[in-house]
Amino acid sequence: MKTEWRIFLVIAGFLLFATFLYGGWTAADSGGQVEWVGTVALLLSFLLCTMCGGFFWFVSRRIDLRPEDRPDGEIADGAGEIGFFSPGSYWPFGLALAASVAGFGLVFWQFWLLGLGLVAVILAACGLLFEYYSGTRRTAEH
Repeated sequence: MKTEWRIFLVIAGFLLFATFLYGGWTAADSGGQVEWVGTVALLLSFLLCTMCGGFFWFVSRRIDLRPEDRPDGEIADGAGEIGFFSPGSYWPFGLALAASVAGFGLVFWQFWLLGLGLVAVILAACGLLFEYYSGTRRTAEH
């Protein structure tokens, strides 16, 4: 994870530089009036990249080095089971549909539609999260 956090923090540094450059440039170009939408968007992008980079840095301190992070790592070192990946699920479609309903409620400023969409987003996210935890639980003794 060393590579990931370095990439994110380099991008974050560039975004911070671009934020100050953009804010200064728009202020100088328009006679002292900063264009706030772009400046805030760049600042929020910087904060998001910093958050992701900080997370990867935090995780990289807690796990062993992966083959990608070691200079002597071989391709065969990364072989084996990576994890479980869902073969197919309808929950992402339901989640996108629910988010669309909530988005329409926000666009048209209809609070009942926004509330309905947010409840549907929560239910769809729970369905996606607990998709493989449903049913009876079987233990090794049975």
